[in-house]
This record gives sequence, structure tokens and C-alpha cells, in this order.
Amino acid sequence: MENLRNEITLHYSDPAIEELLKGNQQDRVNYTLHFNQNEEIFLKLDRDFVVPSFPVHHDVKNSKPSENYRKALKQVIQQLITISPGVFMGLSHYFDPAEILKPVFFQLYRVANRHYLYFMRLDLLFRTHEASLETRGDNDRTPAYRTRNLFLEGDLIPLDKVIVSEGKIQAFHVHQIIPNTWVGETGRGYLVQGIWMDHELTKYFSKLFVPRDRKIYPYYPFTCKFRTICHTPFHFDPEGRKQHLPHLHRALDFLVPRISMIQSTLKGSSFSLKDPTFLSMKKEVPSLWNRVWDPITIHMYLNAQDMKEFLLEEI
Repeated sequence: MENLRNEITLHYSDPAIEELLKGNQQDRVNYTLHFNQNEEIFLKLDRDFVVPSFPVHHDVKNSKPSENYRKALKQVIQQLITISPGVFMGLSHYFDPAEILKPVFFQLYRVANRHYLYFMRLDLLFRTHEASLETRGDNDRTPAYRTRNLFLEGDLIPLDKVIVSEGKIQAFHVHQIIPNTWVGETGRGYLVQGIWMDHELTKYFSKLFVPRDRKIYPYYPFTCKFRTICHTPFHFDPEGRKQHLPHLHRALDFLVPRISMIQSTLKGSSFSLKDPTFLSMKKEVPSLWNRVWDPITIHMYLNAQDMKEFLLEEI
């Protein structure tokens, strides 16, 4: 897939992987949901899976992966469907030539005449502290490794349009409601860095809909991605994903008419829980919406390497 402006364009889909996904009719899931100290989500599965060696190089202009890549990815998906089939039930796969170690899976939904895209991206990069090495990598091949931790991103994204040609989906047009997240630059010379407000908007959106007394860091339910408002479900099974759709639908209706005001507030400063505009806006959020997060709790712990991690559980 490639993200051009507001468009997510679909490229090659491997028939063997599609056959695996279509043959998967089980909604069973076997995982616990965690975050590492970098706020990255991962599923801790109930047993190991092996990520084989992948080719490192791929021309981004080539929308079709090599046979070696397709075989390696098929091995991964076969294992994951066996361990936790519900995570992949109902999904389709497309190859993203720009992110070959982050394969994409998706499902299209419709709620009250609006289309939403569930967009799940696996992260198969080798992490030294998260896996045991099976085979060393080199300049041409990635390391092969064994792990129980499946890193991924799962987002519900609002759409303007679904592009279909000859009965096949060709692209998705994202419903972008945020004109620009660019703030400016900091630093001098070679140390100049760009400043964007995406993360501040993510904190603003999430804190707006979560009760004050609920501590759910590092989980942010609503995020600023694709220059729009997305929702990160804390369920990855097919029924759970569907149950999260109304949360994003309501949030969009609430936030779209207020987005200019929110951006103006964040233009010259970081997000603050004491900001008068935020406090006024939070009073307008129906209390019933806040109860969505009542069943979840976050526990911090140290993993085997004495690194901080977080476990999200439902009470």
C-alpha cells in the first residue's frame, strides 16, 4: 500500500496468503495485550512462533514481492492463524512495497452510511530483547528469530470513498478532517528538526473521552494519524473490532465541528489538562461515553530484562 495524500492504494495480494485468510473461520484468540516502554503495542501469545529470514532489499517501485518473501510471510501467517486465529478472521492482505517487514491486513466496515477501514500492520522487525535468535542476518537477509510477542498496530480509520474497479477494491480515500499538523522547526543548522502536533492531538482526543480518574497510559484510544481521527481498539477478535466502531463514529461527530478550536489551542503550546478550552469541551462529552473505558485497567511491571512494560486487562 502507499499513502498518497488522503489515499491508501492497494497493490499486490498473494493468492496463497489470501487462501489462508479465507479458510480461517475461527474467532478464538490466545493472547494478552501489552505495551513496551516505547508505547508500542504487542500481543503476548500463548506459545512461540518463528519469523524466518526475509530478503532485505526491495525496489519500492515494484508492487510484487519476490517468491522468497512470499514463502517467508506465508510461514509466519500459518503459525499465527494456528495460535490465535481470531486476530486474522475476516481480514484481507495486501503487500506494501515501502514497508516490506510490516505487512498489512484490513477489513472494511459500514456504519450509518459511513465507511470505516480496520487497518492492521504487523511489525516483524527483530528486537534483541524481545526474541531469541535462530539464524543471524546479513546485508541481504534479515535474522530469523523465535518469539511470543507479536508487535502490531491496529486502527479504525474513517473513509470518504472506496474505489472499486472490475469488482475489486483499488484504493481507500481517508476522511481527512485535520488540515495540517505542522507547527514549525526547532534547532539550528544540521540539528534542525520539524515539529508536528500529532502526538499532542492524540493526547487531547484521548483525554477528552476518558474519565479523569481513569489511568490508562500508555493506551491512547483516539489517535491522530493520516491527518484524521483514528481509534485503536483493545480487542483484536472480529466481534471485538466491530464493537469499537460506534466509539469512533461518536467521537467524529463530536470532534469534527471543534477541530479548528483544538488546533488553535495547541498551535503554540503542549496539551494541558488545565487548558480552559479543553475543560469546557470535556463538560460537553456525555458521561455515558466515558463508561466505555470502565472495564479496562493498566498494570506496570518489569519484564525479564528489567525493562518497563504494561499489561492491559479487562476487569
